[in-house]
Amino acid sequence: MKEKTSYEIVLKPLVTEKAIGQEALHTYWFAVAVDANKTQVRKAVEEIYQVHVRKVRTLRVGGKERRIRFKTFLLPEWKKAAVTLAAGERIDVI
Repeated sequence: MKEKTSYEIVLKPLVTEKAIGQEALHTYWFAVAVDANKTQVRKAVEEIYQVHVRKVRTLRVGGKERRIRFKTFLLPEWKKAAVTLAAGERIDVI
């Protein structure tokens, strides 16, 4: 089984009102691969952004059902991670 690269684990930063508000607490939100664990997320963020990660929290988001005219389909589930950095460090997301 091939090991994933850091860019395959951390897909994109999440830029929402909640995420921007938590930057003051040194917490940043990322969309990550569904099969990634906390250790992999920690190593990937440290490698990509050259920061020291203090804490990682993950959350699975279930797929939502959507409808277009008469057909329904299910959006895929995805995973997000809240990464707390060491004091004095920051990531320029925007």
